[in-house]
Amino acid sequence: MTFAIGVTLFAVGIAVSIALHEAGHLLTAKAFGMRVRRYFIGFGPKIFSFRRGETEYGLKAIPAGGFCDIAGMTALDEVTAEEAPRAFYRKPTWQRVVVLAAGSAMHFLIGILLLYGLAVSTGLPTAWAVAGQVSCAADQVSAQELEPCGPGVPTPAADAGLRAGDIIISVGGVPTPTWPDAVAAIQGARGPTAVVVEREGAPVTLTMDVAPVQRLDPQTGQPRTVGAVGVGPQGTIVYGPLAAVPATLAYTGNMFVEITQRIIELPERIPALFEALRGGERDENTPVSVVGASIIGGDLAEAGLWVLFVQLLAVLNFFVGVFNLLPLLPLDGGHIMVNLYERGRDWTRDRLGKPRMPPVDYTRLLPITFVLIIVGGAFSLLVLTADIVNPIRPFD
Repeated sequence: MTFAIGVTLFAVGIAVSIALHEAGHLLTAKAFGMRVRRYFIGFGPKIFSFRRGETEYGLKAIPAGGFCDIAGMTALDEVTAEEAPRAFYRKPTWQRVVVLAAGSAMHFLIGILLLYGLAVSTGLPTAWAVAGQVSCAADQVSAQELEPCGPGVPTPAADAGLRAGDIIISVGGVPTPTWPDAVAAIQGARGPTAVVVEREGAPVTLTMDVAPVQRLDPQTGQPRTVGAVGVGPQGTIVYGPLAAVPATLAYTGNMFVEITQRIIELPERIPALFEALRGGERDENTPVSVVGASIIGGDLAEAGLWVLFVQLLAVLNFFVGVFNLLPLLPLDGGHIMVNLYERGRDWTRDRLGKPRMPPVDYTRLLPITFVLIIVGGAFSLLVLTADIVNPIRPFD
């Protein structure tokens, strides 16, 4: 039951994101005085609609997107004499670009607000070397278990006064910007070692008597002697309302870098999708459709991992926002590039004393557009089929 609720909630979250994407186009177009004919969520047969002012609002049967029909979006769009003065193509280039980019901007805003909500409630994941539970420096007895703390087991971190929430800046003079850096530096140390931490915004130097312990080598599984102080990582940090703003923006920036890399790698993932269709293990790095993302959302809900549920919805919004800005027709990014090209072309001709040229003839771009639609449609169908036949299940 919880799985079904999670799938439904995630699907609703996606539907709301789509509605807000189109609302971004709608609101900015109306703000600039453009004529908006229709605002619909979905495609196919109309379920219902109503008219308010000059715009028809409605819902269609196939929940696979939406559209905002603005008069004069391209030179191919016929406009009436009444619509012509307020047609899209008659507005300044900067206004047209803002309207076209507003859909992606809404996705970015949704993602940022979701992450901000996490930052002030449950916390955001951090790569910093933030100290969590302070315990003892025990030997490792199995792949998942350490020896219990007890008499005779050293506690270097606790003895030195390390507190949960301290950010480890350096160990023995070696900078530790991330938790893996701190682990490596501690494992390489022995005996009294200077450890600098940031506590309440100020640096504090602690001296820890790093203890030699037995840990299993992750590659060979064989025991080896390494240094330890008895502290685990704090996976998330909860921020105050003001501190959460820069933290959210920094985390968003890291997400954008990761998403951009994933988009670049999309062609490389296609063979893995075909392998999944043949019954092979589904690579967790392969792209997912709305169906696949909703299934993952259901699994996260069933496991009670609502924080990851919200993070996944934020990531999906960022991904759609970035992807939609790619300079390819029929994506908004393709239309933005056409409008910027027209502006650059006209600016150059003005400087050369030549007359301006008419708007770009979209009929000449139709062959390329059709090819991209076919390729994009085939890719989407491939991903959707893989998500139905062999979906990504995080806990299988």
